[in-house]
Amino acid sequence: MVKIHPFKGIRPTEELSDKVATLPYDVLNSAEARELGKDNPYSYLHIDKAEIDLPEDLSPYDDQVYAKAASNLKDFLQKQWLTQEAAPALYLYELTMNGRAQTGLVTCTSIDDYTEGKIKKHEFTRPEKEVDRIRHIEACDANTSPIFLTYRAQADIQQIMDTWKQEHTPVYDFVSFHDVAHKVWVIDDEALIQELMAAFDAKVPALYIADGHHRTESAVKVGKKIKEEQPGIGQTEEVNFFLSVIFPKEELEILDYNRVVNVPITDDFFDQLEKNFTYSKTAEGKPTQPKSFGMYLGGQWYELTAKPHILSDDPVDGLDVSLLQNHVFAEIFDIQDVRTDKRIDFVGGIRGMAELEKLVDSGKWRAAFAVYPTTMDDLLNVADAGKIMPPKSTWFEPKLLSGLFLHDLETKS
Repeated sequence: MVKIHPFKGIRPTEELSDKVATLPYDVLNSAEARELGKDNPYSYLHIDKAEIDLPEDLSPYDDQVYAKAASNLKDFLQKQWLTQEAAPALYLYELTMNGRAQTGLVTCTSIDDYTEGKIKKHEFTRPEKEVDRIRHIEACDANTSPIFLTYRAQADIQQIMDTWKQEHTPVYDFVSFHDVAHKVWVIDDEALIQELMAAFDAKVPALYIADGHHRTESAVKVGKKIKEEQPGIGQTEEVNFFLSVIFPKEELEILDYNRVVNVPITDDFFDQLEKNFTYSKTAEGKPTQPKSFGMYLGGQWYELTAKPHILSDDPVDGLDVSLLQNHVFAEIFDIQDVRTDKRIDFVGGIRGMAELEKLVDSGKWRAAFAVYPTTMDDLLNVADAGKIMPPKSTWFEPKLLSGLFLHDLETKS
């Protein structure tokens, strides 16, 4: 079973919450972050992507960037734009988008649970991305953005959370990017905190990373390094834990994660395609059922349907994204490694079918493929099997905003 850990959250004052909170560092490039933060001194981007306060020609991975992040965090605290809780607490974070709400428990989770496989992953990570967040965490001496976790809902845990929301007023209540409503409640009742800790310890066998594999690896490696350098650190110290928001999987929605390719379309392309798929022209490209795909080529949408002989009961090979990768991109286009091949790119479903049409009609890309969304059960089944999903299999919306919660590792005075 898994452990949760209350913490003295560092968070914005109520009146500044909507000004501090911003999109996560990994969905913005430096130019986009610079534009978002230039007229907002309160923006958390001054900490999370501190290169926006330095010369534009400076690498975002320069030593000065991490030093600036630490300096800006100190400045935010001194100005009391961010303040630290007096006592350990838990939090509830509700996000509502297009009428659908999801509520997560903001807590810290255990490095030991991760290394023992109780916090399960479904993606590989890239070392260079880990190094960036490792340096950011070390410079700030804090987990500077949360990991997005999920679990199979437990009725008694859900009841505790629902009751607290009903009986208490949120400390934050604002609407931000993409018209998403954000609410936060502080759980500061020590008895209730203990009840929630006991419930997770008794009834939740595993947590699953929905989003934030690089942040997880980085947080774990920082914690392990500190413990190795300071062997006297006990098991209850903050470096044993990392910042997380845990949502019941029943409340989450995965959007489609679509693809565009820039490859020659040969005269026999449709003959090759017909070996594994049926196809027909259609007016709309968005797939309406699993194992069905939209393809936009030459100004025309096509519906592709996988033939039975390529279907699989394997939790990875049976995924829609795997069928497309294995039997179109690899087999026909010889795109073997989508992580490094420049002939393929990925488009989050929140941008819609029109974005795929636009990219192809521009001439930069030859064809687009729309994918039916991976399900939460698919994600959990892959993780339970100890396997890894193909890259870009899941796109979660709404995004957790950064800057609402930081976890102090307490290794520096």
